[in-house]
Amino acid sequence: MTVEVGTELPALSVRLKRDDLVRYAGASLDFNPIHWNEKTAKDVGLPDVIAHGMLTMAVASRIVAEWIGDPGAIVEYGCRFGRPVVVPNDDEGALVEVTAKVTKDFEDGTVKVNINAAFDGKSVLTGAFARVRVG
Repeated sequence: MTVEVGTELPALSVRLKRDDLVRYAGASLDFNPIHWNEKTAKDVGLPDVIAHGMLTMAVASRIVAEWIGDPGAIVEYGCRFGRPVVVPNDDEGALVEVTAKVTKDFEDGTVKVNINAAFDGKSVLTGAFARVRVG
């Protein structure tokens, strides 16, 4: 696959609902009540229940995995958590919108992809990037 710096990946929109948080909690064994209990979330200063940071990170990585067609081609992935994704208890949930762009081409057949994940118009991950094997 030939990839040029500046290539924009197809945008990805993912809706997270409370049942997604329950499934993720079971898979990750992260049962922190801020991810399922409104009272606890509000008692600690959050506006409501929030998605797990690692779930948000995983959702954002899908843009690269779907673009490259092989999740195993992602050789490095990192970010910092900038702000929470608040997941209301309704049929809509929270919409996470992900965009990404190739920003560097390395001589070893990999490229760097900068990723932006946004909720409610604000970025939720800081410095998100993936290094991807393309050749």
